[in-house]
Formats: sequence, structure tokens, C-alpha cells
Amino acid sequence: MKFLRRDWKRHSKLGKKRKKKQTWRRPTGRDNKMRERRKGYPKTVEIGYKNKDSKVEEVFIYNLNDFKKIGKENKVFMGKVGKKKIMEIVEKAKEMKITFENLNINKILKKLKPIKKLEKGVKK
Repeated sequence: MKFLRRDWKRHSKLGKKRKKKQTWRRPTGRDNKMRERRKGYPKTVEIGYKNKDSKVEEVFIYNLNDFKKIGKENKVFMGKVGKKKIMEIVEKAKEMKITFENLNINKILKKLKPIKKLEKGVKK
């Protein structure tokens, strides 16, 4: 759904024949019908109007068993996990050549490998 500024058709400075100016601005004003969400007026931006890709499904990974859920057309996201599990998940993802949408695997490995070495030294 495309949301346009209120009264953009009325004034040339608001975007009539100027697509770049037809950007969304929240309707304000005491008697603004669009702000009051009256019937017959354009919709305002709200939660729930997000466009979803029909084929692409989001999969969150919380442990190693969640790798079985991943298909070819899925977007993979890292869930809220601790450092220990992140290391296990990232190493397995690198083996399987899986990329995360919200995480850079190489950056995480560089950051957490020194910590892993320090922990091994402490346990001895």
C-alpha cells in the first residue's frame, strides 16, 4: 500500500506532477478528517500494513536443531541466544554455507574466537 501526503493533489508544491515531493507526512490539525481516521478518507500509516513477500518465509535459529527448518526460499535470522550457542550456530552455518539476514558470520567469528581461547585457558 502506498501512503501519500494529505492534499498532495491540491497543491503543486506538495507533489502534483512532482513524484519526489509526494512523500508521507503524518496528518496534523484539529479538524483533520484523515487524522481522525474518518470513513472515506485515505488511510494513515499504522502497524499491520507491512508488505510481505509471498514466497519468502522467515526462519529464526535458536539452536542447532533449527537448521532442519531451513529451505531454499527462506530468510534466516539469528534468534536471541548467548555467546556459547552463537559460536556453535555460526560454525555450523559456515559449514552449510548459510547466510543470516541480521548477522555477519565472519565478523562474529573474529570477535568471539579470542574469547573462546581465553575460556579454554581458564578451565585448565
